[in-house]
Amino acid sequence: MNILETYDYLVRARRDLWTALEAAPDEVLSRPMLDGERFHCIKDLVAHTAGVEDGWLHCTILQDTPVEDSFPAIRDAGSGPVYADFALSALLEYWRAVEQSTLAFLAALTETDLERVVEDSPTESFKLDGLLWHVMLHEVRHTAQICALLRTQGVQPPSLDLLFYLPNLKTESQA
Repeated sequence: MNILETYDYLVRARRDLWTALEAAPDEVLSRPMLDGERFHCIKDLVAHTAGVEDGWLHCTILQDTPVEDSFPAIRDAGSGPVYADFALSALLEYWRAVEQSTLAFLAALTETDLERVVEDSPTESFKLDGLLWHVMLHEVRHTAQICALLRTQGVQPPSLDLLFYLPNLKTESQA
């Protein structure tokens, strides 16, 4: 699999996750279940997952204005455990906007672009290819965490395993 195929998987898996989140009671999504400094509830993880993609793509890779600037409440909320009182619809609207921005970026991406070195700080530089893989794997880890938290609250999460999104290459006549 390559970056475009993997991101396509994430887009399709997100739809299933978003459907499950929209069906879950808000008190489950807002309930503090984690003791970390930055994440206490599922909504914190939702905001963080979208925000990391936005930040890496816009602030680091493109060095332009992040999508969150179009969502002042999210921009001004910070990165701590502050999203429990947000409407899930607002967080998903932001994530959808980040996704559209990423899809536009990926549509113009070339193999040569993937070799470009991106400076993250004065002491850290990475290939664009590696940064994009980092962003995608980051999402996989946090969406798995969200699914596990849903399960602990009695909510059936979607199965987001890649296998369920791969094309079956065996036709009915071969079965």
